[in-house]
Amino acid sequence: MQMEIRIIKEKLQQKLSAKRYCHCLGVQQTAVELAERFGADTHKAGLAGLLHDCARDMSNDHLLKRAEEFGIVVGSLERSSPVLLHAPVGAQLARIEYGVRDEEILQAITLHTTGGPNMSLLDKIIFLADYIEPDRCFPGVEELRKLAYTDLDQAVLAAFDQTICHLIQSQRVVHPTSVKGRNALFLFLNGK
Repeated sequence: MQMEIRIIKEKLQQKLSAKRYCHCLGVQQTAVELAERFGADTHKAGLAGLLHDCARDMSNDHLLKRAEEFGIVVGSLERSSPVLLHAPVGAQLARIEYGVRDEEILQAITLHTTGGPNMSLLDKIIFLADYIEPDRCFPGVEELRKLAYTDLDQAVLAAFDQTICHLIQSQRVVHPTSVKGRNALFLFLNGK
Protein backbone atom coordinates (compact mmCIF):
# COMPACT_ATOMS: atom_id res chain seq x y z
CA MET A 1 0.00 0.00 0.00
CA GLN A 2 1.22 3.46 -0.94
CA MET A 3 2.40 5.84 1.78
CA GLU A 4 0.56 9.06 2.52
CA ILE A 5 1.84 12.05 0.53
CA ARG A 6 2.90 13.78 3.76
CA ILE A 7 5.10 10.83 4.73
CA ILE A 8 6.52 10.58 1.21
CA LYS A 9 7.47 14.26 1.34
CA GLU A 10 9.14 13.85 4.73
CA LYS A 11 11.13 10.87 3.50
CA LEU A 12 12.15 12.61 0.27
CA GLN A 13 13.23 15.70 2.18
CA GLN A 14 15.61 13.52 4.20
CA LYS A 15 17.04 11.73 1.14
CA LEU A 16 17.40 14.60 -1.33
CA SER A 17 19.30 17.87 -1.32
CA ALA A 18 17.17 20.95 -0.60
CA LYS A 19 17.48 22.04 -4.24
CA ARG A 20 16.45 18.61 -5.58
CA TYR A 21 13.53 18.43 -3.16
CA CYS A 22 12.28 21.86 -4.31
CA HIS A 23 12.62 20.69 -7.91
CA CYS A 24 10.46 17.65 -7.12
CA LEU A 25 7.80 19.90 -5.59
CA GLY A 26 7.90 22.08 -8.71
CA VAL A 27 7.51 19.05 -10.97
CA GLN A 28 4.64 17.80 -8.79
CA GLN A 29 2.85 21.16 -9.10
CA THR A 30 3.44 21.42 -12.86
CA ALA A 31 2.36 17.81 -13.43
CA VAL A 32 -0.91 18.39 -11.58
CA GLU A 33 -1.57 21.55 -13.62
CA LEU A 34 -0.88 19.73 -16.89
CA ALA A 35 -3.04 16.79 -15.79
CA GLU A 36 -5.91 19.15 -15.04
CA ARG A 37 -5.47 20.84 -18.42
CA PHE A 38 -5.35 17.61 -20.45
CA GLY A 39 -7.73 15.39 -18.48
CA ALA A 40 -5.23 13.04 -16.84
CA ASP A 41 -5.43 11.69 -13.30
CA THR A 42 -4.13 14.51 -11.09
CA HIS A 43 -3.27 12.19 -8.18
CA LYS A 44 -1.12 9.95 -10.38
CA ALA A 45 0.51 12.97 -12.02
CA GLY A 46 1.28 14.57 -8.66
CA LEU A 47 2.72 11.40 -7.18
CA ALA A 48 4.85 10.63 -10.24
CA GLY A 49 6.06 14.24 -10.30
CA LEU A 50 6.94 14.17 -6.63
CA LEU A 51 8.85 10.87 -6.84
CA HIS A 52 10.40 11.21 -10.30
CA ASP A 53 13.87 12.13 -8.94
CA CYS A 54 13.86 10.01 -5.77
CA ALA A 55 17.11 8.35 -6.93
CA ARG A 56 18.72 11.44 -8.50
CA ASP A 57 21.06 12.27 -5.63
CA MET A 58 22.61 8.79 -5.56
CA SER A 59 26.27 8.47 -6.52
CA ASN A 60 27.13 6.88 -9.86
CA ASP A 61 28.47 3.77 -8.12
CA HIS A 62 25.32 3.44 -6.04
CA LEU A 63 23.09 3.85 -9.12
CA LEU A 64 25.03 1.12 -10.93
CA LYS A 65 24.83 -1.16 -7.90
CA ARG A 66 21.08 -0.62 -7.44
CA ALA A 67 20.44 -1.11 -11.17
CA GLU A 68 22.21 -4.44 -10.98
CA GLU A 69 20.23 -5.43 -7.87
CA PHE A 70 16.95 -4.53 -9.62
CA GLY A 71 17.87 -6.39 -12.82
CA ILE A 72 17.87 -3.21 -14.91
CA VAL A 73 19.77 -3.66 -18.16
CA VAL A 74 22.89 -1.49 -18.08
CA GLY A 75 24.53 -0.90 -21.44
CA SER A 76 27.73 0.90 -22.31
CA LEU A 77 25.85 4.21 -22.53
CA GLU A 78 24.53 3.90 -18.96
CA ARG A 79 27.95 2.76 -17.71
CA SER A 80 29.53 5.87 -19.23
CA SER A 81 26.77 8.10 -17.82
CA PRO A 82 25.20 6.35 -14.81
CA VAL A 83 22.98 9.37 -14.04
CA LEU A 84 20.70 8.02 -16.79
CA LEU A 85 19.88 5.17 -14.42
CA HIS A 86 18.25 7.44 -11.84
CA ALA A 87 14.91 7.16 -13.67
CA PRO A 88 14.54 3.35 -13.81
CA VAL A 89 16.19 2.96 -10.40
CA GLY A 90 13.84 5.64 -9.06
CA ALA A 91 10.82 3.73 -10.36
CA GLN A 92 11.98 0.64 -8.45
CA LEU A 93 12.57 2.70 -5.30
CA ALA A 94 9.08 4.21 -5.69
CA ARG A 95 7.72 0.66 -5.69
CA ILE A 96 9.84 -0.70 -2.84
CA GLU A 97 10.40 2.27 -0.51
CA TYR A 98 7.25 4.32 -1.16
CA GLY A 99 4.73 1.56 -1.85
CA VAL A 100 3.72 2.71 -5.34
CA ARG A 101 2.07 -0.19 -7.18
CA ASP A 102 0.48 1.71 -10.06
CA GLU A 103 2.31 0.68 -13.24
CA GLU A 104 1.39 3.93 -15.03
CA ILE A 105 3.11 5.98 -12.34
CA LEU A 106 6.16 3.71 -12.34
CA GLN A 107 6.43 3.88 -16.13
CA ALA A 108 6.18 7.69 -16.08
CA ILE A 109 9.03 7.81 -13.56
CA THR A 110 11.09 5.40 -15.69
CA LEU A 111 10.65 7.49 -18.85
CA HIS A 112 10.95 10.99 -17.41
CA THR A 113 14.57 11.47 -18.50
CA THR A 114 14.86 9.83 -21.91
CA GLY A 115 11.23 9.63 -22.95
CA GLY A 116 10.46 6.87 -25.39
CA PRO A 117 8.20 5.69 -28.18
CA ASN A 118 4.45 5.34 -27.55
CA MET A 119 4.44 7.46 -24.41
CA SER A 120 1.16 7.59 -22.50
CA LEU A 121 -0.50 10.85 -21.52
CA LEU A 122 0.97 10.53 -18.01
CA ASP A 123 4.44 9.77 -19.42
CA LYS A 124 4.31 12.94 -21.51
CA ILE A 125 3.09 15.02 -18.58
CA ILE A 126 5.92 13.93 -16.27
CA PHE A 127 8.55 14.21 -19.03
CA LEU A 128 7.42 17.76 -19.78
CA ALA A 129 6.77 18.82 -16.16
CA ASP A 130 10.37 17.90 -15.34
CA TYR A 131 11.52 20.03 -18.26
CA ILE A 132 9.44 23.16 -17.59
CA GLU A 133 8.86 23.30 -13.83
CA PRO A 134 9.02 26.84 -12.38
CA ASP A 135 12.71 26.74 -11.34
CA ARG A 136 13.96 25.72 -14.79
CA CYS A 137 15.75 28.53 -16.55
CA PHE A 138 17.17 28.11 -20.05
CA PRO A 139 16.72 29.86 -23.40
CA GLY A 140 13.30 29.03 -24.81
CA VAL A 141 11.74 27.71 -21.59
CA GLU A 142 9.04 30.40 -21.48
CA GLU A 143 7.88 29.60 -25.02
CA LEU A 144 7.89 25.91 -24.16
CA ARG A 145 5.81 26.55 -21.02
CA LYS A 146 3.19 28.40 -23.10
CA LEU A 147 3.13 25.62 -25.69
CA ALA A 148 2.82 22.97 -22.95
CA TYR A 149 -0.56 24.35 -21.90
CA THR A 150 -1.92 24.57 -25.44
CA ASP A 151 -0.50 21.52 -27.26
CA LEU A 152 1.08 18.82 -25.10
CA ASP A 153 2.36 16.70 -28.00
CA GLN A 154 4.00 19.63 -29.78
CA ALA A 155 5.57 20.70 -26.48
CA VAL A 156 6.97 17.19 -25.87
CA LEU A 157 8.35 17.15 -29.43
CA ALA A 158 9.95 20.55 -28.85
CA ALA A 159 11.48 19.31 -25.59
CA PHE A 160 12.91 16.27 -27.38
CA ASP A 161 14.33 18.52 -30.11
CA GLN A 162 15.89 20.98 -27.65
CA THR A 163 17.40 18.19 -25.55
CA ILE A 164 18.82 16.31 -28.52
CA CYS A 165 20.26 19.50 -30.06
CA HIS A 166 21.80 20.49 -26.71
CA LEU A 167 23.42 17.07 -26.32
CA ILE A 168 24.82 17.17 -29.85
CA GLN A 169 26.14 20.72 -29.41
CA SER A 170 27.74 19.64 -26.12
CA GLN A 171 29.33 16.71 -27.95
CA ARG A 172 27.53 14.21 -25.76
CA VAL A 173 25.84 10.95 -26.62
CA VAL A 174 22.11 10.97 -27.32
CA HIS A 175 20.26 8.06 -25.75
CA PRO A 176 18.67 5.93 -28.50
CA THR A 177 15.39 5.79 -26.55
CA SER A 178 15.13 9.58 -26.86
CA VAL A 179 15.68 9.39 -30.61
CA LYS A 180 13.05 6.65 -30.91
CA GLY A 181 10.62 8.65 -28.78
CA ARG A 182 11.16 11.82 -30.78
CA ASN A 183 10.79 10.05 -34.11
CA ALA A 184 7.67 8.14 -33.06
CA LEU A 185 5.99 11.34 -31.87
CA PHE A 186 7.10 13.23 -35.00
CA LEU A 187 5.63 10.55 -37.27
CA PHE A 188 2.41 10.44 -35.25
CA LEU A 189 1.97 14.20 -35.41
CA ASN A 190 2.64 14.22 -39.12
CA GLY A 191 0.20 11.39 -39.84
CA LYS A 192 2.76 8.88 -41.04
